[in-house]
This record gives sequence, structure tokens and C-alpha cells, in this order.
Amino acid sequence: MNLTSNKKIYFASDQHFGAPTPEKSKLREQKFVQWLDVVKQDAEVIFLLGDLFDFWFEYKTVVPKGFVRVLGKLAEIRDSGIPIHFFVGNHDLWMEDYFEKELNIPVYHEPKEFTFNNTTFLIGHGDGLGPGDFGYKRMKKVFTNPLCKWLFRWLHPDIGVGLATYLSVKNKLISGDEDVVYLGEENEWLVQYCKEVLKTKHFNYFVFGHRHLPMTLEVGENATYVNLGDWISYFTYGVFDGEKMVVEKFEN
Repeated sequence: MNLTSNKKIYFASDQHFGAPTPEKSKLREQKFVQWLDVVKQDAEVIFLLGDLFDFWFEYKTVVPKGFVRVLGKLAEIRDSGIPIHFFVGNHDLWMEDYFEKELNIPVYHEPKEFTFNNTTFLIGHGDGLGPGDFGYKRMKKVFTNPLCKWLFRWLHPDIGVGLATYLSVKNKLISGDEDVVYLGEENEWLVQYCKEVLKTKHFNYFVFGHRHLPMTLEVGENATYVNLGDWISYFTYGVFDGEKMVVEKFEN
């Protein structure tokens, strides 16, 4: 795909709407909607790289309460003809087909390749990639197991969603301090993942979220790892203008 003249591609990740409380989350949701209103003016494509919600589970006929502003804005943008792509994160990995059916937004559960203006991208949330983090990888297998999902579905939403939301908030906000510290190239699992991928296939940009820390690091010749940061502390996003990609902070 080639970008239309003066158009850009935008990337954002880790909004964690719903945390730590719906009331406090609403302020961040409003700010993100303002960002969407800004970028829709010149967006060719918008990528959302997961953890848009701090918890999300789709029953057959029920979705979590709330998030009306951001869902309405995404619907408006998509209806205007601007493509939006969504990658599930570790906090909204139980997303099924609601976005696809209601918003016409494709949902991906694994990293995916894209090419824009002959520039290649590997895009995903970033959880469970690279070496280490074995505890989370084991936990993810449990959470994505069809039997476990089926059993959870039998809980009444007031119980299941309430319990999961409590655990989700506790997990992310208590461990959040670790996410804002650069661990060094040898300890950044996503950096190691990018370098491993480059041994078999070249990409100009590896774009991920999950780490909550804005980063732009060279991982090979003409190959850059970009982490988008978050919308809890940094309010950062990525933008590709057809030639290069940078991470910027949204000020309003």
C-alpha cells in the first residue's frame, strides 16, 4: 500500500480504559478521543496495538459496560472510510468478533506484516514474544485455552467481569513501575525478539506496545524497534509519514 499525499499512519497502544476506576479512566478516555479527532484529519490508517481496555470479555450476547465515547469515535472514523486495525493485548485477549461485526475493524491475535511505501512493518502488541517471561507465557496458555474460556463464560457477567477487572487492575497498576524502566538491550525481550526475527527476514520497523515505555532503538541495519508507550503516564503514539516513523506525545 502506498500512502496518499500528505496522509500518515498512526499507532497507539495501552490505554487500559477502565483502570484504576471508571471515573479516573474517563478522563484518559476523553483525551484519547481528542487524539482520534486530531489524527483523523490526515490518517491513512490507524493501528491500535492492544490493551485498549484493562479488561474485556465477550459473552455471546454481552460485552463489558462502558467505553461508549471511544467506541463511538472508532465507529465514526471507520464509517468515514479510514481503516482501523486492532491487535489484542494481554488485557483484552478475550476479544472475539465484536469489533469486526459492529465496527468493521479487523482483530488480530498475532503479529502481522504490513508494507507501506515499500517500508516493511511487523506490528503486534508484544506480549509473550522473545525469551523469558515464562510465567506469563504459561498463564496466557491457560487464559486462551478453549475450556477455560468456556468455564469463565458460565459465570454471571456481574461476577466474572467484576472479578477479572479487579485482578486486571491489581496486576497492571501494582507492577507498573517495572514498565517505565529501561532494562538494557540484553534484557529487553522484545529487542531480542526483533533481532531473532531479523536472522530470517528483514523489517524496517518492529512496532509494539505492552512495555508502557516509549522507545526507539536500532536493532539492525535499517531496522528499528519502536515501542509506543502508553496512555496512562506518557500519552505517546507513533506516526509514519511515508518516509520515517517517530514517537510523539499528545499535548492538549
